[in-house]
Amino acid sequence: MLDGRARRILGGVARVPGVPGGLLALLLLVVGPLVVALTAGTAAADSSGPGAGASTTVCAPGVLGGPPTSGAGVTSIFGADSPPAESIRHLAWLVLGICAAIFVVVEALLFVAVVRFRRRKREAALAGEPEPTQLYGSNPIELAWTVVPLLIVFVLGLVTIRTIREVQLTEPPEGALRVQVIGHQWWWEYRFPDELGNGREVVTANELVVPVGRPVWLELESADVIHSWWVPRLAGKTDCIPGRTNVTWFKARRPGLYLGQCAEYCGTQHANMLLRVTAVEPDAFREWLEQQASPAVVDPAVDEGRRLFAGFACLNCHAIDGVSAGMFGPNLTHLASRETIGSGILPLTRDTLRAWIDDPQKLKIGCNMPSLKLDDRELDLITDYLLTLR
Repeated sequence: MLDGRARRILGGVARVPGVPGGLLALLLLVVGPLVVALTAGTAAADSSGPGAGASTTVCAPGVLGGPPTSGAGVTSIFGADSPPAESIRHLAWLVLGICAAIFVVVEALLFVAVVRFRRRKREAALAGEPEPTQLYGSNPIELAWTVVPLLIVFVLGLVTIRTIREVQLTEPPEGALRVQVIGHQWWWEYRFPDELGNGREVVTANELVVPVGRPVWLELESADVIHSWWVPRLAGKTDCIPGRTNVTWFKARRPGLYLGQCAEYCGTQHANMLLRVTAVEPDAFREWLEQQASPAVVDPAVDEGRRLFAGFACLNCHAIDGVSAGMFGPNLTHLASRETIGSGILPLTRDTLRAWIDDPQKLKIGCNMPSLKLDDRELDLITDYLLTLR
């Protein structure tokens, strides 16, 4: 559908004097989609409503020390850094190439037909001759536009089947790291159930750390509604469905931060359900895993903050080893080791954490954490306590 601005622009093009009608039709065909795209983009930028004027901060990379060498802030499927993503990229380029070739051929034939028959009609009219001879039932043409599309569909079908087999494995690759992914409104829970052995399980939230060069096998579930885990540079999107476990896999080829986004509308804060995957060298991953499996830090200097946290409703939702066993919100045992809060919408600093505790609805409208109406002293004590949890 064209909005008012697009109709005015295209209407102006159609009224240019001295331009043949056929050429106008061709211009409208080619320029029309571009005008619609530009005006649509402008309209989106001009839109108002809840949250208009606010911006989502994509936090700078740097967790586990040093800037990443790849993937920082890029979510394009054409920047693949993992075998499944590379297979999807190859298929995308093939489809785009075929579509571009069809577009060029069709537009070229249309242009030639418009110019050529326009000239003949004018010449025939001046000479008093009837319209040019019309041709029907051309066997070569009928055969061409039947066989060529069949060949294109056949090739695309074969390549698509091969890509699906490469991307959707039914069994984990040899030596894969197993990670359980649970989608919540609106954050991600990650569990490493058997990597450390002896029943030691690591539970973290929103920021997934994986080793470079090792396959990662994800088992995806949902705790409430349908979500979709999608980091374009690593793998295609996979839905998280309540009562069902879907699987996918990837293998990061280079260290770096890989960003993603929930790809299935899941409610008010769907757009702010961001994804962060950090790929590190195997030794660094092992070190990170051991650190995440360690008990929560107990710092006597923040005892009062710890008691406040345990005394308020925080313990009903958030788990902290030795303090609370909440199950509804992110595990905070090692909160301060993360780089962001709010599922990646804000960098983790004292100010942002304090503001989040004070009133999460101001930063993430509609999230499931209410404001506890704490006074300034209580906010400072709980913030100081949480920042010791590394």
